[in-house]
Amino acid sequence: MGLDEDSLDYHREEPPGKIEISTTKPTNTQRDLSLAYSPGVAAPCRAIDANPDDAYKYTAKGNLVGVVSNGSAVLGLGDIGAQASKPVMEGKGVLFKRFADIDVFDIELDQESAEDLIRTTKAMEPTFGGINLEDIKAPECFEIEETLREEMDIPVFHDDQHGTAIISGAALLNATELNGKDLEDLEIVFSGAGASAIATARFYVSLGARRENITMCDSSGIITQNRADHGDVNEYKAEFARDVPEGELADAMEGADVFVGLSVAGIVSQEMVRSMADDPIIFAMANPDPEIGYEEAKDARDDTVIMATGRSDYPNMVNNVLGFPFIFRGALDVRATEINEEMKIAAAQALADLAKQDVPDAVVKAYGDQPLQFGPEYIIPKPLDPRVLFQVAPAVADAAMESGVARSELDTESYVETLEARLGKSREMMRVVLNKAKSDPKRVALAEGDDEKMIRAAYQMQEEGIANPVLIGDGEAIEATAADLGLDFDPDIADPANGDYDEYGRRLYQLRRRKGITESEAEDLVRKDSNYFGSVMVEQGDADAMLTGLTHHYPSALRPPLQVIGTDEDADYAAGVYMLTFKNRVVFCADATVNQDPDEDVLAEITRHTAELARRFNVEPRAAMLSYSNFGSVDNEGTRKPRNAAEQLRADPDVDFPVDGEMQADTAVVEDILNGTYEFSELDDPANLLVFPNLEAGNIGYKLLQRLGGADAIGPMLVGMDKPVHVIQRGDEVKDIVNLAGVAVVDAQKNE
Repeated sequence: MGLDEDSLDYHREEPPGKIEISTTKPTNTQRDLSLAYSPGVAAPCRAIDANPDDAYKYTAKGNLVGVVSNGSAVLGLGDIGAQASKPVMEGKGVLFKRFADIDVFDIELDQESAEDLIRTTKAMEPTFGGINLEDIKAPECFEIEETLREEMDIPVFHDDQHGTAIISGAALLNATELNGKDLEDLEIVFSGAGASAIATARFYVSLGARRENITMCDSSGIITQNRADHGDVNEYKAEFARDVPEGELADAMEGADVFVGLSVAGIVSQEMVRSMADDPIIFAMANPDPEIGYEEAKDARDDTVIMATGRSDYPNMVNNVLGFPFIFRGALDVRATEINEEMKIAAAQALADLAKQDVPDAVVKAYGDQPLQFGPEYIIPKPLDPRVLFQVAPAVADAAMESGVARSELDTESYVETLEARLGKSREMMRVVLNKAKSDPKRVALAEGDDEKMIRAAYQMQEEGIANPVLIGDGEAIEATAADLGLDFDPDIADPANGDYDEYGRRLYQLRRRKGITESEAEDLVRKDSNYFGSVMVEQGDADAMLTGLTHHYPSALRPPLQVIGTDEDADYAAGVYMLTFKNRVVFCADATVNQDPDEDVLAEITRHTAELARRFNVEPRAAMLSYSNFGSVDNEGTRKPRNAAEQLRADPDVDFPVDGEMQADTAVVEDILNGTYEFSELDDPANLLVFPNLEAGNIGYKLLQRLGGADAIGPMLVGMDKPVHVIQRGDEVKDIVNLAGVAVVDAQKNE
């Protein structure tokens, strides 16, 4: 099947379309319904009648955008009318929700005149927090947006105009940095003079380009002052008329620094590219096929051609989804009255800055594992990079506040935490720990320090102030890799092969000499096995915590720290814990990695240590000892083990959290079962700490919850150690390493 057939199947699969309405409050009981509607709904109605601003407090208005179109200029399809444009507008809603958690009503209006569209859209102001105009033909779109911006008290944004302008503007900022040219000196040529081209040209002027250096071409050639004087172009095109001789696009491109294509496919030849100035910038953004192909433009000359297109199969895709969700997010969250030029510039600068930062592994994987590093092939971030939300929305919100169009103020640092929570509970939970880590960073030894991921993780830890990383490995190799990755930092390196670490060998021998190790073997292990080296480093206090496991099997990575560092003085066993985060719930699962068949004493100890870990995430533990039996319904050796562990914990005066069991998994997590059938339980609310009866059950359970339940997993986090050690899973991403480093730092803070 081809793309068209696949798309038709995608859209007609039940339920048809791409969006639905879901409730955000409980609707399970008669009381719920009486609050949601009659008679309870009268109270917020009266409050809003008394104070219209309360609509933002009691309704979804503040997070609701109207995507408004008449379908008169749908990209690649033209004037297809309102109803045929509905799949596009639904798709716009999907992007708003997916990337910025903004809700959308798509509004398709069967109206052609600017006056009708203005009147209808304006009448909907009480419903929405903002309006996104979409696929409305020029020149009417200019009048519609300008009028609505003046007459409405909520943000109005025509994405077809400003989206391409902002994203390509970010690309232009970085492209000029790379080729060493100044914006104000650039000779810029536009192919196309529609809404997007005119808005982009205006925006480039806002960024610092000079209007007199911009040459715009339409289908009749260069827009000259002579053509404007004779009424050959409309007032919007006339804005960029130049007092130059008549000519074609090829004439305009000769000697130009920048080509901006917003026209039709294949209009630019290699000869035209060769006629441009040194190291030209080419943004060929016609869709689906650009004005000149990527390879053609690159092959046309021997110097550096910085090329961007509107296609995802080539580098530097100019995609509006990098802009509108995050711009609206920032605007809505400060209740801006408009999206002004300062906010657009802030968005472009934030995108340009983000392209210079290290790219998360998940983004690299999403784009075929191709290297993504600031340079001619990577001048703008990728749309699937989740950091765009955290960079652009705060920048836009700040610009709105500074320019005086915000009706509410927010603190940027706490705002980022709010945005992270929108993308998932795991981000919210990790932010708690990372903030604690930043308050007092500790030295974290990274045993596999010459691995690229470890080096990138070390850079992020240092850059964000989470930890002071120590990379263990070949010093020259580490420095060379960091340079190749373009990471501007001076890492702390411990090179076992070349440093003065004889004392580490002697210490390892002292610790293990009655376990069959010789002095020479201890020296050899320290020099050649970074896990032993890192373990001794932590044991000696030269580092506060340790991470390992990225390139080792879990047991082999865990063995050295267990042998050298050992368990805490009040612990006999270590255990592996995963934190699983769902949309509105957090669950800690133990033990999932270490103890194969723990007895009741080990289960009790694991529960104590896991409860301590939960509190580091600001979660008050409620522990359930899991089994296939509920409170004695089956009585045998297996079910007595978790039952006795629960009794032991309840009898311990130092245990200050509720714990019960044995119980089945659904009893532990379903409130109706827990408080209905088993109202005598010690747990008043569903458990958030699940203790499995053995390693097999724990490992199976957490993986099923993660994969079928859609949970995000953080871990495994090792508890019960004398000093913080965490064993990373093989293949973990950089963000996972950074997260566990944050947990290790908080562990180390607690140990002081």
